[in-house]
Amino acid sequence: MSGAPIVNSIRRLRFDRGEMTQEALAQACGVTRQTIIALEAGRYAPSLELAFKIARAFGVGVEEVFQWKTES
Repeated sequence: MSGAPIVNSIRRLRFDRGEMTQEALAQACGVTRQTIIALEAGRYAPSLELAFKIARAFGVGVEEVFQWKTES
């Protein structure tokens, strides 16, 4: 992991939504499947626009998808 302070719940949300595929989420957001893979793996932090698109695809707020990871 890149050590990025942003973590996400994309994988859990996909499975909570009837096992939505990475491809289906990518199409809903106008990005490639590779982008979704990188996001889920924590290798990529999305733009603000993409973060909102992903949240909207799941019908939730941005903070339910992305969380700021603080050091304990």
